[in-house]
Amino acid sequence: MDRQTVLVTGASQGIGRTIATACADAGANVVLAARSAGIEETAAQIGADDRTLTVRTDVTDEASVEAAVGASVERFGGLDTLVNNAGIAGPTAPVEAVSQAAWEETMAVNVTGMFLMVKHAVAHLRASDRASIINIASISGKRPLVERTPYTTSKMAVIGLTRTLAFELGGDGITVNAICPGATSGPRIDRVIEAQAERLGVSYEEAKAQVFTADAALGTLVEATDIASMVTFLAGDAGRHITAQDLNVDGGTTWY
Repeated sequence: MDRQTVLVTGASQGIGRTIATACADAGANVVLAARSAGIEETAAQIGADDRTLTVRTDVTDEASVEAAVGASVERFGGLDTLVNNAGIAGPTAPVEAVSQAAWEETMAVNVTGMFLMVKHAVAHLRASDRASIINIASISGKRPLVERTPYTTSKMAVIGLTRTLAFELGGDGITVNAICPGATSGPRIDRVIEAQAERLGVSYEEAKAQVFTADAALGTLVEATDIASMVTFLAGDAGRHITAQDLNVDGGTTWY
């Protein structure tokens, strides 16, 4: 990825921050896009001011997206890789209890945001010698979760978007793939496990096994660095003939 320019949405924390750091470590210029000030902290952790750009971006707002892409190209002279990572969990509730507003917000961030980013980035990606789009989906887009209708539907849509774009843009030499992470270590998963442990009246480790790891071939949670390594692989020369794929990084819980 040396001298590539990579735009990462949702780069203010978690998986997005780890992806951005890995791309920078691989020699890329990195544009950090998110709504929150956490992108400044990500930039500080990377510590390469000449190769980072922070842009406050709301992926649901087309003008904000267009401005972010424009700032990226103005700063670094082009764009080679788009990593669509921004996303929200949406509500946890039976379908009849999900409000239309919550449904539409989840779709706006998780699906429409990716569409808008691609719409405004694609002209610049076509000009790259090694262009790629990498969408962060979820194994929940293949193994739906009970009472998570908006989220799982949105992640299934991301896979459909990925496959369609791969064929639409393949003639331009742009590879398009989705990464489907499993449960990934971090504060958010810790909170989920702790809540389940309390609800079930069991220990943290017992709850982790019941909810996440018992049916995983490796019996472990995924690390954010695992997701980031897949991103750098797909965006690099080694991934130039991989496209239209939804690749699981989940410790072996999903087999398709």
